[in-house]
Amino acid sequence: MSTCYLNGTYLDLSEARVSVLDRGFIFGDAVYEVIPAPGGRFFGLGEHLARLERSLAAVQIASPMSAEDWCGILHELLVRNAAGDVSVYLQVTRGVAERDHAFPDNIRPTVFAMCKPLPAQQGLTRVSAITLPDNRWGRCDIKSTSLLANVLLRNEAVRRGCYEAVLVRDGLLTEGAASNVFVVHGGLVRTPPLGPGLLAGVTRELLITALRRDGCSVQEVDIGVEQLVSADEIWLTSSSRDLVCVDTLDQQRVGDGEHYPLAATALTALAAERRRRDSAA
Repeated sequence: MSTCYLNGTYLDLSEARVSVLDRGFIFGDAVYEVIPAPGGRFFGLGEHLARLERSLAAVQIASPMSAEDWCGILHELLVRNAAGDVSVYLQVTRGVAERDHAFPDNIRPTVFAMCKPLPAQQGLTRVSAITLPDNRWGRCDIKSTSLLANVLLRNEAVRRGCYEAVLVRDGLLTEGAASNVFVVHGGLVRTPPLGPGLLAGVTRELLITALRRDGCSVQEVDIGVEQLVSADEIWLTSSSRDLVCVDTLDQQRVGDGEHYPLAATALTALAAERRRRDSAA
């Protein structure tokens, strides 16, 4: 996992260097993606690259590469790292410039990518979570590296002995500090609708597609706190962990705390979607 990519060169991660005047370092002026590659095969690569392009456009960074070029770099990175179950972290900063809030024109973006092992996971994983006020900025739909608010929220959850912070704004569920959230009531699966207040998670999208393909209804609707705390099941989804179940929320048991029948169905559907895409590749 030691070979990374930096501005056109593959090199050992320990040798990678960027300028201290890079705007990604100075301002967090950058966007990123985390792309899973279980078994050394990308899952949802097209969706991740499409989201990368949306993020770049939203922050006015000219995309430095075509989709074909991105794919070539990322696949080469897997080969050079003899990758097994990994994810690839890909980051694009605005580039190096004198420190000024206003960014100059014609600045060359910095492109960095590295592999990281995926967390080992078999079957349903159960975690604890807490609810916290969502005090992040108003454009959470941009996958920016400016994650200080998320870092503090997630750290508060860890400090309290929990895995994740489930965020609430104006009485409505938004997402986790590092995940999207699904809620199950009486066999019905719901998740908050997309908008500026939450990230369009690729695993979220793939899971919705997989469940609907299996005939399971998924509603993208506002979810109030009362619906959240009375849920039969709560799921957290992310590219690095697929889906995990929340067994306790704010130290209160979710459902019976033991059984997650729809989560099991969801994991099966997601695995089937992965196999379908592998066979079509």
